[in-house]
Amino acid sequence: MELLLRYFPHLSEHQRAQFAQLQELYQYWNAQINVISRKDVDALYERHVLHSLGIAKVLQFKAGTTVLDVGTGGGFPGIPLAILFPEAHFHLVDSIGRKIKVVKEVADALQLRQVRAEQIRAEKLPADTYEFVVSRAVTRLQPFMGWVRHCISPNSFHELPNGVLYLKGGDLTEEIQEYGRKVNVFALSDYFTEEFFETKKVLHVPKR
Repeated sequence: MELLLRYFPHLSEHQRAQFAQLQELYQYWNAQINVISRKDVDALYERHVLHSLGIAKVLQFKAGTTVLDVGTGGGFPGIPLAILFPEAHFHLVDSIGRKIKVVKEVADALQLRQVRAEQIRAEKLPADTYEFVVSRAVTRLQPFMGWVRHCISPNSFHELPNGVLYLKGGDLTEEIQEYGRKVNVFALSDYFTEEFFETKKVLHVPKR
């Protein structure tokens, strides 16, 4: 929690209490249904929670924003973002049912009523529904955009155009060239000083 408060000092008491519950919740559910590697549970706030909140350093979701989290796994980045942005709506999807069970249990325990979790593939979601799609390194950028582009609404009301906010790591030069369209790259090392974030980035990929 100290780590979160260093970078997000203006959290409300309610948000602090919700973030504080995450360690116990994920330790419990990870013991039942393995959704996070064992070593990462011990570094949950750095490697999962703060990493997810890197998106919030790039863009603040306005009230009424609808966000799709594709391949959410155990609920990242969607759950931490939903705590930070209680007036935005989040749809967390994954093709693996046991992971969605964990997401539902965690969201219920935190009383995140603006979070919906569903076992479904992104390709089957309705068109023009979400302002932003978020995700953590599900696959290479080009096929990922093929799965989700249709989901993104053309009605933009943020500083950045509607599109994808994708958490990725390493050298992405070849992957971005393969995609062949405009990509905005934000280095998380500009926001967080921990070694873990040295090569981590947020890619903003406009729909068009």
